[in-house]
Amino acid sequence: MFLIVGLGNPGIQYENTRHNIGFNVIDNISKEYNIDINREKFKGMYGEGFIGNTKVILLKPTTYMNLSGESIREVVDFYKITNEQIIVIYDDISLDIGRLRLREKGSAGGHNGIKSIIAHLGTDIFPRIKVGVGQPDVDLVKYVLGKFTKEEMDILKFSIDASTKAVEEIIKSDVKQAMNKYNGFKPNLSI
Repeated sequence: MFLIVGLGNPGIQYENTRHNIGFNVIDNISKEYNIDINREKFKGMYGEGFIGNTKVILLKPTTYMNLSGESIREVVDFYKITNEQIIVIYDDISLDIGRLRLREKGSAGGHNGIKSIIAHLGTDIFPRIKVGVGQPDVDLVKYVLGKFTKEEMDILKFSIDASTKAVEEIIKSDVKQAMNKYNGFKPNLSI
């Protein structure tokens, strides 16, 4: 069983903000694999289903970004999921818009959601997919809580699809295979 977590903030005021790209990917996985995210528990919204023959739980913590680890810890304890079977998807300001970076482990790199997860799991060993949202040219908080432009969303559609495929690759093969395939992914757009 895998736990697939998209990080973000709850509430319509945060929809399509840079910080909520993890929620966008979870919504895409939900649609792609016909998994309803309609249950409320574990300080989050979640749904259960299958990717291939593997049971998965899709989770959108409703704790707000900085407390994401609380929600994940509750799911992990309830379902007895190992760290290696947790996939976390989130925004990264050090990557260009739409670029992907997959990792098996690593520090929080200043991301408060990841800091919370590491603190609550007691380890930094869990697969993650970082989706580039570009570097801020204004105040960091204002930037990550700012909405994507239409042009940025057009680019990110490809990255959201690629993230969905990367999750499937991690589940069907392993993280290393997914890293080989999707690390550095950038939409090839000739605009």
